[in-house]
Amino acid sequence: MKKFINSFKYAIEGIMSSFKSERNMKIHVFIMLLVIIFGIILKINKYEWMIVIILFGIVISSELFNTAIETVVNLVSPNKNSLAKLAKDISAGAVLINAIVSIIIGLIIFLPKIIHIII
Repeated sequence: MKKFINSFKYAIEGIMSSFKSERNMKIHVFIMLLVIIFGIILKINKYEWMIVIILFGIVISSELFNTAIETVVNLVSPNKNSLAKLAKDISAGAVLINAIVSIIIGLIIFLPKIIHIII
């Protein structure tokens, strides 16, 4: 049971470490909080909440994977190396794609509600 509890403890430590050390993680969490506030204000429905929550998970977890990959690459290749750079760039690109797709889906969900309020 102790190993099971420790696994959660270590996972939370990893998330917190990433939040403390990674600027992009702070940006993703800030945007997530803004989306939650707008979701409440604009009264998105439960299906829209499910989509938004899934997107939160995808973007945050991809940022965590990116951080882990960059950390391992820095550990095994502390000097400049074109393959190390490629691995880090590809990992960052995956996060960017997830973030862009999330923005597009967010616009599909939120834009009609915002337009409805304005008009």
